[in-house]
Amino acid sequence: MKKASLIAFIVAGTFISCSDQTTVYSDPHDDVLLEGNQSLLDNSIKFDNAGVLDIFEEDKTTAKFSKNMPEGQAGDYPLTLVAQVSPPTYNGTLLTASHVDVDGDFAYVAYNTSGDTYLGAIDIVNVSDPNNPQVTARLYYENADINSIKYDNGFVYAVGGLDAEKSLMATANSFVAKIISIAGTLNTTAGIEYVYQQGFNATDVKVSGNNLIVTSGKDGTVTIYDKTSLAILQEAPFTDLRSIALQDNVIAVLDGSKGVSLLDQTLQLTKDIPIVSDFGIYAKRTIDFYQDKIIVSEGTKGAGVYDVNTGNLLEYVPILIDPAGVESTDKVTNAVANNEGVLLMANGGAGLCLSEESANNTKLVGIIQLEGSINFVASKGDYVFAASGKSGLQIIKMNKPTASLAALCATSPIYSGSSNLVVAVGEDMAFSGSKRFNNVDIEGTILLCGSWTVKEAVNINGLLEMNGTFVVANNSKKRNVTLGKNATLRVEGNLTIYGDLILNDGATLEFIGPGSVVNIFGSVISNGATTITGTFQDVQNKF
Repeated sequence: MKKASLIAFIVAGTFISCSDQTTVYSDPHDDVLLEGNQSLLDNSIKFDNAGVLDIFEEDKTTAKFSKNMPEGQAGDYPLTLVAQVSPPTYNGTLLTASHVDVDGDFAYVAYNTSGDTYLGAIDIVNVSDPNNPQVTARLYYENADINSIKYDNGFVYAVGGLDAEKSLMATANSFVAKIISIAGTLNTTAGIEYVYQQGFNATDVKVSGNNLIVTSGKDGTVTIYDKTSLAILQEAPFTDLRSIALQDNVIAVLDGSKGVSLLDQTLQLTKDIPIVSDFGIYAKRTIDFYQDKIIVSEGTKGAGVYDVNTGNLLEYVPILIDPAGVESTDKVTNAVANNEGVLLMANGGAGLCLSEESANNTKLVGIIQLEGSINFVASKGDYVFAASGKSGLQIIKMNKPTASLAALCATSPIYSGSSNLVVAVGEDMAFSGSKRFNNVDIEGTILLCGSWTVKEAVNINGLLEMNGTFVVANNSKKRNVTLGKNATLRVEGNLTIYGDLILNDGATLEFIGPGSVVNIFGSVISNGATTITGTFQDVQNKF
């Protein structure tokens, strides 16, 4: 158990629920502190590595995953790093991002501290504008770790651990906190409600209808609370709970001592899925449902995929890469998430792995180029949020083509060619899809409908029409888009360039429709008489 002091709560309001096991305390927030320096919050958003992300794929000649891939086909998943959120530092201690929950336009991030010190925080990040994420609130916990977080209907529910021996009010080391949160704020004026749960550390929290479900680790319980009153409705003891997953009326919990247990809404056991793996001591491990499967993070084994109905092991998805300089103990699958058949594995020092569902098993795609040790991953809609320890929160855009765009470009074939896109003089092409390119060199005419990223430079000496999303380079390796003499770039959608846009004599840049967005991190350079037409949003005010 960590050794630290939690300043005793002064009880502003206490009540006993219909279950006499539940006492809810309202805290005058002696041990919490809201960050009031908006400039500090604004400066927490970092764009240093924003832009096109590499995916390290398998080299077929060596069967190894490498940064330096030979020339080949254009890759799927044109991912971009929107920004990073630097983790808080409190009294000289750098906190670690441990969990993230996504709801609507906001990401809710939990932080804790390794070692013997209890110190945590909560961030709220507004991601409604992918070009300009903002940290809208930060709450420090001077004497508590925040291990998991969930937002629901005007409240943030945070769970974690404290030293009950140093608190007059705490009846256990595990706690649940309920904080008012509206439109990206954290309101502590009315107090924070707390309830304590058996076990050494609260590890996960989910909301199901009117209920709050919380797990606590060693010698703890899975407990169902009324989310309004925090009164205990049901609870069941377990040896070493790490995570919860919900699907329909099934509650799945991961117990590090035995595997997965499937429970009904009254916490009655309906099925055990025994798993013989080393889940580590006090290590973060998660589970997630996907259709009739349950995916389990199993440490050094990678991710196990099990049939929910039979409990049978279907496959192991291994940890793909063995980076130099990373301790073997940090090459573990900490968390898993599924986004419409895309499996994401937070593999600690081995990075964030992306795989996809196929007919018979999981197809490994590769490792997403990110900094830090990836502790947790969540994905919803078009975004992936990776909690990367002391590198903070990483916000990734998947750049999925929209349904309307897919319909618009239905007559264009799916691109399946080289990662170096070359359109020769006299060629007239049209493609749809979602691909990663190394280089783009246009001498003829091409229409690209969909989502595309380009790692290196783009040279246009003919006509490039893009409808959708087109992102070039990144802030750590800037590259330019150059329009040669009398060339044309026609944009309908979102154009992002981590570098300069260079327009040479006679070049034309056209924006089609009312909703186009251009985000240029370098400069707009005109060499001679050039033309820019149409309506567009200039994110960086470069025109």
